[in-house]
Amino acid sequence: MLAGVASLTVAAAAKAEQLTVFGPWLGPDQKNIETVLADFAEKSGHDVRYVGSDSFEQQIVIDAEAGSAPNIAVFPQPGLAAGMAERGFLTPLKDGVGDWIKENYAAGQSWVDLGTFKNKEGEDDLFGFFYKVDVKSLVWYSPENFEDAGYEVPETMEDLKALTKQIAEDGETPWCIGLGSGGATGWPATDWVEDLMLRTQAPDVYDKWVSNEIKFDDPAVVGAIEEFGEFARNDDYVAGGSGAVASTDFRDSPKGLFSSPPQCYMHRQASFIPAFFPEGTEIGADADFFYFPAYEGKDLGSPVLGAGTVWTITKENQAAHDLIEYLQTVPAHEIFMGLGGFLTPHKGVDLSKFSTDAAAKMNEILLGATTFRFDASDLMPGGVGAGSFWTGMVDYAGGKDASAVASDIQKSWDALK
Repeated sequence: MLAGVASLTVAAAAKAEQLTVFGPWLGPDQKNIETVLADFAEKSGHDVRYVGSDSFEQQIVIDAEAGSAPNIAVFPQPGLAAGMAERGFLTPLKDGVGDWIKENYAAGQSWVDLGTFKNKEGEDDLFGFFYKVDVKSLVWYSPENFEDAGYEVPETMEDLKALTKQIAEDGETPWCIGLGSGGATGWPATDWVEDLMLRTQAPDVYDKWVSNEIKFDDPAVVGAIEEFGEFARNDDYVAGGSGAVASTDFRDSPKGLFSSPPQCYMHRQASFIPAFFPEGTEIGADADFFYFPAYEGKDLGSPVLGAGTVWTITKENQAAHDLIEYLQTVPAHEIFMGLGGFLTPHKGVDLSKFSTDAAAKMNEILLGATTFRFDASDLMPGGVGAGSFWTGMVDYAGGKDASAVASDIQKSWDALK
């Protein structure tokens, strides 16, 4: 950290430059990122300006093609950034950044891999630095309900399956699952399958699935879909029975945790879901979460599924490289931690600086990751990841055979090639 601060001070003493940062954040998140960038501006002497847009994905392509790209572009997911790198619109990060990430980020190699794209010549370069991360591998529950029933938080997937079976045998319902989301119905099931792929297959198999080097109807993928089915297609395991899974809106789905008596005991969903809990729900008391566990018997470590923003240089100047260097300092992370809505894989942060205990606990899950992988459906072609994968999971939840569903999804992928 000291080296970073020293070099930023040198930059301030040298030549201050104007730096434009373009990203997807508006509203409170924009104010938060501007607070972080103000600290960078003060330390570096650069004139830093942030612009946010809810049409970021479309606008960054237009700007790059017109030769009017910002210095730094913050992509909500790496797929579009990879395409921009291949077209020659991104500048590689300086030597040493990858080594820093490997040493200082939990599951560091994962973050290097996620930020490495092919350049115009088809060769790999590190183009992306991840800053501001979300975690999806969470199971939500009511501590009071668990205590009343004598249930304990499971530490392995074997334990989770045993608990699921025990709750059902006790005449209760273990899970609330809802796939409804208007035109995006089905996406919650893709998160389940992605998490289960990471718990049944090595990370390189997951990567090959994302790129379609391994076909969607490969036994490894079909197996992960069927793992989801063990939870979602058992009438005794899910609130309303398996027939209600596809028609239950994902926003309404967790409400069963809070009914009296409880309609369910567990709900697997990402860190954002408390926004749909009953008003006044206190995280840590009325509701809490645990890590969606890995299999003890498969020796695949502690994988975490999530998302995050990748920072890239789209119009090179020294200030852009200085900002990437600043993002490696602890204050760059701790400032945002204190503002809320921020998680980080940086191993050097003080967890007490988080705005809430829940955020600190989520971050511990992130720091405990041996592998981090991005949401697969977000990296697949839109026609699959935001199309046939969604609809296929609805079909599967409705009773269609997993192999047939996977085959249909693969056919849709082939049709895009």
